[in-house]
Amino acid sequence: MTYVCENSLHDAVNKAATDLFTFSYKHVVKPHFVFNKTPDVAHDQMIEFCKATRNIPPLMWALRSMLNYTDPILETDVMGIHFDNPFGLSAGLDKDCDMPVLLDNAGFGFETVGSTTSRPCLGNPRPWFHRLPEYDSMMVHVGLANDGSNEVISRVDQARGHVKDMKLSVSIARSNDQLCGDLEEGIEDYCISMKRATGRSAMVEVNISCPNTAVGEPFTDSPEALDKLFTALDKIERPQPTLVKMPLNKTWDEFRELIDVLADHNVQGLTIANLQKDRTGMPDIPRDWLGGLSGSPCYALGNEIIRRAYREYGQRFAIAGVGGVFTPEQAYAKIRAGSSLVMFISALMYRGPQTITVLKRGLADLLTRDGFAQVSDAVGVDA
Repeated sequence: MTYVCENSLHDAVNKAATDLFTFSYKHVVKPHFVFNKTPDVAHDQMIEFCKATRNIPPLMWALRSMLNYTDPILETDVMGIHFDNPFGLSAGLDKDCDMPVLLDNAGFGFETVGSTTSRPCLGNPRPWFHRLPEYDSMMVHVGLANDGSNEVISRVDQARGHVKDMKLSVSIARSNDQLCGDLEEGIEDYCISMKRATGRSAMVEVNISCPNTAVGEPFTDSPEALDKLFTALDKIERPQPTLVKMPLNKTWDEFRELIDVLADHNVQGLTIANLQKDRTGMPDIPRDWLGGLSGSPCYALGNEIIRRAYREYGQRFAIAGVGGVFTPEQAYAKIRAGSSLVMFISALMYRGPQTITVLKRGLADLLTRDGFAQVSDAVGVDA
């Protein structure tokens, strides 16, 4: 493999293309094609754009040639999987598996599709999103809208044959509709999707912490409920590692109780963490805006939980950190706190698609500056 960092001409093209994308997104695309529309409309149009462009090979070749920065210092092995770089798209954007080809050519290390549910879900009433640029955040109230895990996981399986380097994960959650019943019904819902996911993705993430559903988060309410869920999931054999998407708004003692349960089950990783529900210090948010906060409001608390989780459980679980990553320095801080993988979404909207290149190039520089030979050497050094 020839790395971009080792080819001076390709490296120069990559730098110039990244700068051009950054300028164009900030001054042309963002104000005239994204922020001039409601976030719901902009989101839907972005998905349609991905569907159209993935079928244009010359465009995908150009994207890979210009934006996909590669460097051996970024390669890492986590949970038995080799990643070209530790950066991934978090669950919540590509709910129906429409973006893998584009993200692969842009240079993502992995993508988490979903969350998807056993039954197709319409989601919550619109609007689903509100922009909060003053906080580098989005108010998210989608409610797990998706085409259902039977369809979505089939697309994930098919997409694995069309991506070159990126790993594909799928996030499963409990259906959010009028058919939801008691705890046992919820367990069966997860089991249906897990059976569908077995062997059809690089990883599977179990989302127990979606804050935007009618039934709430019953599997984070008590260790006993969580134990029942994973006792059932343990009966489903699967070759790929399993991560659990954890809640953000728990005390450390409550968080530790949940991790202690997961430590007794077939779980290899923790995704830390889901959306921020606490609006303290953000008086400008209208009270009638429903949902959880993405982006910067998740950053500080998420890093503290990552640090504590790594300190106590770093030998047991790999950690995927998510929330508030806009710069290489912020990604590096998550890694130094204990994250082996780093995920983001909000930065794509606020900064543009070249963010993945900015993060990779910047992280490589930071690792080199501090004398690390690879990403894994830096994981948890501040914990």
